[in-house]
Amino acid sequence: MRILLQFPEGLKQKGLEISKKYQEEGHEVFFSASPCYGACDLALDEARKINADKIVHVGHNRFMRSELPIPVEYVPYYIDIDIEKLEAVLPYLKDFKNIALATTVQHIHQFEDMKKFFERNGKNVFAEAGERALERGQVLGCDAGAVEKVAGRVDAVVFVGTGVFHPLGLGIDRPVFVCNPSGNEVRELGSEIERLKKRRKGAIAKALGCRKFGVLLSTKTGQYNPGHAQWAKKELEKRNLEAEILVSHELDPMSINNYMGFECYVNTACPRVADDQERFGKPVLNIGMLKQLFEIMG
Repeated sequence: MRILLQFPEGLKQKGLEISKKYQEEGHEVFFSASPCYGACDLALDEARKINADKIVHVGHNRFMRSELPIPVEYVPYYIDIDIEKLEAVLPYLKDFKNIALATTVQHIHQFEDMKKFFERNGKNVFAEAGERALERGQVLGCDAGAVEKVAGRVDAVVFVGTGVFHPLGLGIDRPVFVCNPSGNEVRELGSEIERLKKRRKGAIAKALGCRKFGVLLSTKTGQYNPGHAQWAKKELEKRNLEAEILVSHELDPMSINNYMGFECYVNTACPRVADDQERFGKPVLNIGMLKQLFEIMG
């Protein structure tokens, strides 16, 4: 079988090691060298070009629920944590009885152990499965449903993992604590979440003065939303604003900005693109932010 191996950026250093297993089984192995930002970002074009029998996508669990032109095998890459290191976050939770618990795919296999730990320490733990994330308690950059669905029942959120990319995407008005078990560190994200909210509000305020909009349409399989793009263009034009749809597989700000004249972008791809205002140098609105703009305009 001819296999195309695909890895997110943080796991590409494991590529040669993981490929050996498939080669020893007699498979012909190719590597996708393209950037990969998540389970939504499948190397379908590369797989077609080399006539691959399937893509082995390492590091994430299943995201796409629709049929794909080439079979995709998702192979999660799990990283064990020492559950007892979660003790570091307990002092921060002394005033909170009901907590939402969230983590990423790397640690989701230990979710039940995490839940039991907090329950042993007197907490009521809540979590659901998201819209795209399949596992209870798992969050993606584009899907915080595991937490948002229980927002009305909790006083605080505990995110177990490294970095702040995922917890900053949690759309919940509750204290958010990031517990990094590998470094035994805890961060409260209140000020960073407020800064993100202000940046988004600022982008909407700047967009009020814009007349020419570029609507960003990604061709990535998990981010392709032509209906949203066409709706945005139509609604902008109804308000006597200029709008054009810009189509790309990779939404590169430098290349996009070479189209002179656009004053604001509307993003229909990964919603976290809108948090990258600095690289675009112009306001970037998600569809939800565009709807808020229309409400302000009346």
